[in-house]
Amino acid sequence: MAKITRIKASDGTSKKEDSSEPTITRKKVVVKDKKLEKQNKKEAKKALKKAAKDKAKEKKPFILIRPFVYLGRYLRDSWHELRQVRWPNRKATWKMVLAVIVYTLLFVLIISLLDIFFSWLFSLLLSK
Repeated sequence: MAKITRIKASDGTSKKEDSSEPTITRKKVVVKDKKLEKQNKKEAKKALKKAAKDKAKEKKPFILIRPFVYLGRYLRDSWHELRQVRWPNRKATWKMVLAVIVYTLLFVLIISLLDIFFSWLFSLLLSK
C-alpha cells in the first residue's frame, strides 16, 4: 500500500503567541493499491475453486452405508439448526395460539356464510 502524506495549513494560532502565521499540520492517509486488491481477490477465487475440487474428489462411502451416512448428516444438521432457533416465551406463544384460533374462526364463519348463501341461491334457481 502506498503511503501519502497530506499537508494542511490551518488558520489556528501557533504555540508562539507573537507570530500570526498559520500552522502546518501533517496527516497520513493510506491509499489502497487497486492492483493488490485485484490480486488478492483472484487468489481467494483460486483457493475457493481448489477447495471445491478437493471436496468433489472426496471418496463417497460404500453404497450400502450411504443411507446411514446421509441420515446421520441430516440428524446432525437438524440438531444444529434447532440449537440456533430462538424459541418464544410462554406469553408470546399464547398470543400466537390465540391469533391462529381467531383467524380460523373468522374464516370458518366466512366460508359458512358463503355456503349458506350459495345453497339458498341454488335452491331458488332449481325450484322453478
